[in-house]
Amino acid sequence: MENVFHVLKERGFIEQCTHEEEIEKLLGEESVSFYIGFDPTADSLHIGHFIQIMVMAHMQRHGHRPIALIGGGTTMIGDPSGRTDMRQVMTPERIAENGEKFKKIFEKFLSFEDDKAVMLNNAEWLLPLNYIDFLRDIGAHFSVNRMLAAECYKSRMEKGLTFLEFNYQLLQAYDFYVLHQQQGCKMQFGGNDQWSNIIAGVELVRRKDGKQVYGMTFSLLTTSEGVKMGKTAKGALWLDPEKTSPYEFYQYWRNVADADVKKCLALLTFLPMEEVQRLGALEGAQINQAKEILAFTVTEIIHGENAAHEAQNAARKLFAGDNGDAEIPSVDLSKAELGDGRDIVFLLEFAKLIPTRSEGRRLIQQGGVLAAGEKVTDPKAVYTASDFKDGKLVLKKGKKAFKQINLI
Repeated sequence: MENVFHVLKERGFIEQCTHEEEIEKLLGEESVSFYIGFDPTADSLHIGHFIQIMVMAHMQRHGHRPIALIGGGTTMIGDPSGRTDMRQVMTPERIAENGEKFKKIFEKFLSFEDDKAVMLNNAEWLLPLNYIDFLRDIGAHFSVNRMLAAECYKSRMEKGLTFLEFNYQLLQAYDFYVLHQQQGCKMQFGGNDQWSNIIAGVELVRRKDGKQVYGMTFSLLTTSEGVKMGKTAKGALWLDPEKTSPYEFYQYWRNVADADVKKCLALLTFLPMEEVQRLGALEGAQINQAKEILAFTVTEIIHGENAAHEAQNAARKLFAGDNGDAEIPSVDLSKAELGDGRDIVFLLEFAKLIPTRSEGRRLIQQGGVLAAGEKVTDPKAVYTASDFKDGKLVLKKGKKAFKQINLI
């Protein structure tokens, strides 16, 4: 079987390795237990986490053993990596609830039969720790000077770094040490912002057990301009269909920039690389075929085949101007709130199609807004109940953003 290291490299996942040649050899010669940590700071995983899930799936398909680690303990502290402010302190109950929701998502992508993968929670070993014992046993191996030189801490020094967060790296390193002892874990993976935390774990295992373990980080999902992907007008692109509908999810990938299609196909689907190269090389109007395949495939992987077909059909109908029974993202507006009528800018803002009223007026003046299929030319145009066909009014912003307002 092909070495998974080459698969991850070719598809563009790998950013940094602690010992590249040794890792390549290790992954080609034996079944390796590895872990990725997920702190349940929200009640759903988002598209940024999906990169890590795809890595676990590729690894398992090549005979390796994923340990999906829910950070029930580390979330109590909060990871300062990649943040300009301190995380909100969450209750243990909320953290536990979120962790349970994460489990359901992992079960979609990984087989946990016959110990092929395990799901653990670091609350098991972190919450019972005795602080004095931990400082003597683990803290003694950490240099404050070296920690402060790490990017995750350095960037926070000016704004203020709490001692609470300063402990995070020790806890993440301790996770690796515990998993190495209890599960024979030899590798830790994570996003590129986890590099200093992963190195700390590798170093701790070496000092405590005298054994060599390894770390690898993966590219964050960014556009060709280096901007983080997965942000929508509503916030993150969530994997939970209650938080981001399959239609909105599909539309996000259908509308990515031409330059990002190949990268997204490589990282977010299991399509063979020959097909990824072929689709990524399409140009002009043909690139839309590649975007449809990307959107359908990623939606199918996360939400299932039926949801992907429904989202695709709805998108095609809307693009063709047929609003029939398409599953359009919608919002409800009460008749009382509509009153004797509301201006178009209010409706656009209510539907969250624009961030500000001035942006709405600008769009209308540029001819970028349609209501019920008609171009809107007057920012002061008022819509009354009679304009809602069967109690519905479809607004369109630009070529690709739609929202239906239901009158209730």
